[in-house]
Amino acid sequence: MAYRVGIGFDVHRLVRGRKLIIGGVEIDYERGLEGHSDADVLAHAVMDALLGASGLGDIGELYPPHDDKYKGADSMQLLADTAARIERAGYAIVNVDAVVAAEAPRLAPHRAEMESRLASAMRTVPSNVGVKFTTTEGLGFEGRGEGISARAVALIMTAPGNFAVC
Repeated sequence: MAYRVGIGFDVHRLVRGRKLIIGGVEIDYERGLEGHSDADVLAHAVMDALLGASGLGDIGELYPPHDDKYKGADSMQLLADTAARIERAGYAIVNVDAVVAAEAPRLAPHRAEMESRLASAMRTVPSNVGVKFTTTEGLGFEGRGEGISARAVALIMTAPGNFAVC
């Protein structure tokens, strides 16, 4: 079996008049993330990590922000499509680990639901998905409350019985 690792990073600005959706979970907050889709910063970082590991491009290439087809798109559906692409390419997702940097709101109470929703979209179990949260101690754009960022790493392997992609 061959294993491959990918990393992903995403950032979105916090603005008024938008829902805050992170990891497929709508969080009660006075601002949301700006973006062409639902701007789910965590899902986007996970998608890029998976795409990087598989060599299938990146989210900007596969789901371009200038394409009206993706305006307001549900990032959980985009993640499910990404996972299906990974599977069609002959890989299986081993695990994903991610960290979200935000000064506010408090995200830890939503961890289990985020892990469950991400896992469901990727057709895996929640124990294969780790999500952590941090602040930046008041430093940078996250610390000033201007935006939220996420980083993710993904481990994939050749699907059992599929050694052609090694």
